[in-house]
Amino acid sequence: MAGPYVIRGSVSLPEAELMWRFSRSSGPGGQHVNTSDSQVELRFDLARTESLPPVWRDRALARLAGRLVDGVVAVRASEHRSQWRNREAAAVRLAALLAEATAPPPRARRATRVPRGINERRLVEKKRRGDTKRGRSNRWE
Repeated sequence: MAGPYVIRGSVSLPEAELMWRFSRSSGPGGQHVNTSDSQVELRFDLARTESLPPVWRDRALARLAGRLVDGVVAVRASEHRSQWRNREAAAVRLAALLAEATAPPPRARRATRVPRGINERRLVEKKRRGDTKRGRSNRWE
């Protein structure tokens, strides 16, 4: 592996908690494709991990609830021909997924009024455009 896959800050994916599974990839290939297990499935037990802060873990469990099977999140990669590159792709994809799922929620938008000047300029411009278009019509012919 290329090294620790950082989720955010100093928190990274622990190699000991990653479960790898390899299988034959679908799609076209040659004689080699029938004998190589290049598809990678990476599983991470999100419900029982100790490597994430509890707040992040709870947030990720809530956001990824539809993807979890018994608290485990799985990512597959089969776009490359080599198992090594698929392992890299799966680990990067899992780290990105966890980074997005553990991100803090966006700040709530404060409702504000549209300034009066902006509204008046908009109405004046609308009136000017309407007058321009009205002047183009040939009502007297």
